[in-house]
Amino acid sequence: QVQLVESGGGLVQAGGSLRLSCAASGRATGTNTMGWFRQAPGKEREFVAAIKWTDIKYADSVKARFTISRDNARNTVYLQMNNLKPEDTAVYYCAAAGLIAMFTSTPPRPNYWGQGTQVTVSS
Repeated sequence: QVQLVESGGGLVQAGGSLRLSCAASGRATGTNTMGWFRQAPGKEREFVAAIKWTDIKYADSVKARFTISRDNARNTVYLQMNNLKPEDTAVYYCAAAGLIAMFTSTPPRPNYWGQGTQVTVSS
């Protein structure tokens, strides 16, 4: 079993920055791809970003503002979020899967999910 533990959420003003971290522990199988989803109140969970080695995908809404990276030695994925907007307010969930397509498919099909961390952007 794989456990994903997120950290780094919080409250920030519009235009500010936050960095989320997600550390994976347990078996490595099915975690070649790691990434992030988010869910705002009253909305469906949506894809944000994913990384598998040098293959990186972003949702159009976060391109040029968010950067995903991964430290393979620490089995940790990061999401640097800059120029945050109120519409970025959501619970952010870390996820892991074998294929990056499992993040971008409809519906998404990651193998593992974290518990979520709240990001609130005030206007």
